[in-house]
Amino acid sequence: MIATLDYMSVAIFALTGALVASRAQLDIIGFFFVACLTAVGGGTIRDLLLNRDPVFWLADPTYLGIACIAALIVFFTAHLFESRYRLILWLDAAALAVAVAAGVSVAIAMDQSAPIVLVMGVATGTLGGLMRDVVCNELPLVLKQGELYVTAAFAGAGAALITPLATPHSLAPIIACIATCFALRAGSLAFGWRLPVYKPRPPKS
Repeated sequence: MIATLDYMSVAIFALTGALVASRAQLDIIGFFFVACLTAVGGGTIRDLLLNRDPVFWLADPTYLGIACIAALIVFFTAHLFESRYRLILWLDAAALAVAVAAGVSVAIAMDQSAPIVLVMGVATGTLGGLMRDVVCNELPLVLKQGELYVTAAFAGAGAALITPLATPHSLAPIIACIATCFALRAGSLAFGWRLPVYKPRPPKS
């Protein structure tokens, strides 16, 4: 299950990385680099923090191959999409939900405490996209004002921890994590769900 989730998140995140590379008008090597960075960035940080040896894509380089194939596909098809940014947002939402579930699953499998499970879920889901946006000089999605991004990741990881209290089914935490995370992120994109943001008070006269 962990490998399946990693494969899914790598493939989808690689597509978002390649689409961002197309917006930046990079060459094919740039596409490969950004796609791979986005695809494995969060999982790499997760594995390093958990001292998981070897890091998942070093143990199985197929992950890099999947990311490169995704980059190649986007390199030749990105021009077909009228609104690439909108596509990036929705693909990123799907990748976020799956990657959070992958991070949570790894941490739980290693018998980590609840706070560590939460952090690993959020880190796996958000850090690859953060690296992508910083490298390509895009406004990081994780920092967009008030949007449910890190909040969605945190809620998904929390749902995975709470679900076993209601049902013993082994897949229930993963399903709950993906559904909760994607629902919140999709709601933010489709309906404008937001968290209140800090607004400084005007100085007293």
